[in-house]
Amino acid sequence: MAVKASLSSPKYGEWAFLLGVILSIVVGVLSSQLGVATAYLVAVLAILGLVVGFLNISEKETTKFLIAAIALLGVANSWSPIAGMFTLLLGDVGLTVSQWLSGFFSALAVFVAPAALIVSLKAIYNLASESS
Repeated sequence: MAVKASLSSPKYGEWAFLLGVILSIVVGVLSSQLGVATAYLVAVLAILGLVVGFLNISEKETTKFLIAAIALLGVANSWSPIAGMFTLLLGDVGLTVSQWLSGFFSALAVFVAPAALIVSLKAIYNLASESS
């Protein structure tokens, strides 16, 4: 017999994560066409990141999440030399692709950084409360 998901316990954190990744793609690819709306979408990404940090990451998942967040934020911050290589090798197409990817990584960093902040603060609090 199939078990249906309960409507009384929606998974807001999972939806926030999915929406954040999709919105990061949209902002990354379309940021030059969005104009002022980009600032609002970036604010939404940050808020979604906070939601994910509060609702999605359990104490058991904290270490894995923080390692993944550090790796992702490192990639986002070191993208410039790789983008230059795309532009050099592929010309205008490479420039367009590197701009899209740079925008995506920046938007994804805006989404992940608040989640990492919340998870790391929860981890610090848990460590401090265990030692006393």
